[in-house]
Amino acid sequence: MTRLDEAKHILAALGFDAARSNDRSGRTLLALARLTEGSLWADATNSRLGVRAILDWIREELDFPIAENTRETYRRQTLHQFRDAGLVILNEDDPSRATNSSLNNYKLTDAALTVLRAFGTPEFDDLVTRYLEDAPGLLVIYRAERNLTRIPVTLPGGVQLTLGAGGQNVLIKRMIDDFCEYFIPGGEVLYIGDADSKLMHFDETKLAELGVVVNTHGKLPDLVVYQPEKNWLFLMEAASSHGPVDAKRYGELSRLFAGSTAGLVYVSCFPDRAVMRRFLGGLAWETEAWCASDPTHMIHLNGDKFLGPHEASGS
Repeated sequence: MTRLDEAKHILAALGFDAARSNDRSGRTLLALARLTEGSLWADATNSRLGVRAILDWIREELDFPIAENTRETYRRQTLHQFRDAGLVILNEDDPSRATNSSLNNYKLTDAALTVLRAFGTPEFDDLVTRYLEDAPGLLVIYRAERNLTRIPVTLPGGVQLTLGAGGQNVLIKRMIDDFCEYFIPGGEVLYIGDADSKLMHFDETKLAELGVVVNTHGKLPDLVVYQPEKNWLFLMEAASSHGPVDAKRYGELSRLFAGSTAGLVYVSCFPDRAVMRRFLGGLAWETEAWCASDPTHMIHLNGDKFLGPHEASGS
C-alpha cells in the first residue's frame, strides 16, 4: 500500500466512516503527522498546524494540487470531524481563541500519535483496540476543556446559554447583559449570532409572528431583541473589528426586515469609544451607536428626533 492507502486504512480502523477515511482525509492525516511517501510511521509527529499549513504540506510534500477554494472543505468536512472524534485537538495553545482566528491550529492527540507510530507492527491492532476503548472518556475530557472557555450568557427571560469564546461574542455578551437591561426592559432575545453556531438561539416562530421570514441566517444581525411594550424590534450589530450599521448594512437590514410589523431600531455596538471613532464617519443616519464602556448612554444619529434641552443635574 502507498502511504495514502495506509493513512486511509488507519482512519477506517479508528472508526471513521467512508466519507472521513477518503483520500482528502488520508492526506490530511499525513500532513498532521508530517509523513511523506518515503517516511516511516514510526517517524510521525504531532506538531500544531493551521489549515493553510496543512494544505501547503499536501501541495509541497505530497505533490498533490489543492485549489485554495477547497480550504473550507478540508476544515469543515475533515478537520471538524477529526476534532469531534477526539483524533485532534483544536487550539491546544489557546482554547479560548476565536473560531474565525487566522491562528487556529490542529494537533494530533498523544493517544492517536501512539497508534500511528505503531502501524505495521504487531502492536498496532492491540493499540487500536485500547484507543477505541479509551476514546469516549478522552472525548469527554476534550469537550469539557473546550466548554470551560465558553462565555456564559443569561437571556432577559432567564434562559442560560454559552457562546464560543473570543471574537465578537465577548461584546455580544455585554450587549445582552447591559444594553438590554438599560434600554430594552422586558425585551425578548429572538436571535443570537454566534461564530461557533449561527443558530445558537433563534426564535423563528416569534419572528414570523412579527412578519419576518428569514431564508438565510447569514444576513441576520448579531443580536435581535423584541420589546413587546413598545412593539420595537432592535437589530444590533457587534462591531469590535468590523460590521457596524453603515449605509450598505442599513439597506440590507431594511430589506430583510421589510415585512416587520414592529418598529425597527438599528444599533451599532462597540466595546469602547476608541473603536467607535474608527467607524463613526460611516454610520448610517437614523441609527443608534452604543459603547459597552459607557453602557448607560447612547448616541442617536437621528437628526432632530431627540433635539431638546437637558435638565441641569440636581434641578
